[in-house]
Parts: sequence; C-alpha cells; structure tokens
Amino acid sequence: MNEYTILLGLVTVAVLVNIPLGYVRQAVPKFSFAWYFYIHVSIPLIIYLRIKSGYSWKIIPFTIGGAIVGQIVGARIRKKRYIHG
Repeated sequence: MNEYTILLGLVTVAVLVNIPLGYVRQAVPKFSFAWYFYIHVSIPLIIYLRIKSGYSWKIIPFTIGGAIVGQIVGARIRKKRYIHG
C-alpha cells in the first residue's frame, strides 16, 4: 500500500477517535482531571498505530494535528446540540 495512503489513514483515525472524546470533554469542567484525560487518552493508540505502520517520529505533527481537529469538531458538535436542544 502507498505510504501516503497509510499516513492519510493514520491521520483519519486520529481525527475519528478524537471526535467522541472532544464531544465528552466539552461537558466536563475545564482543566479538571477528566478534561485532561479526554484530551490525552487517544495518544497511546495513535503512537501504537504510528509505530506499527513503520513511521518515524517525523509524522507526529500530522497525527497530533488530526487529534486536535477531532477534539475541536467533537466540541463544536456538542455546543451546537446544547444550543439547539
């Protein structure tokens, strides 16, 4: 499989895993233990998948970017649902 396809899949997994975590994170108090937990719980999975895919540390910014995007999307979904009932 093409290495760029695998990289795209890895970043997509980072986004998709973090959408529900961002959704739940939005409901807890900011800077609480749960808030930090929901932000960081996906990191071991992303690291594991990166290592198993054979990528070096050089793609970490892409996977972290995907995780951040997923957190933001999940939080916005929760905000919209909360505002609109």
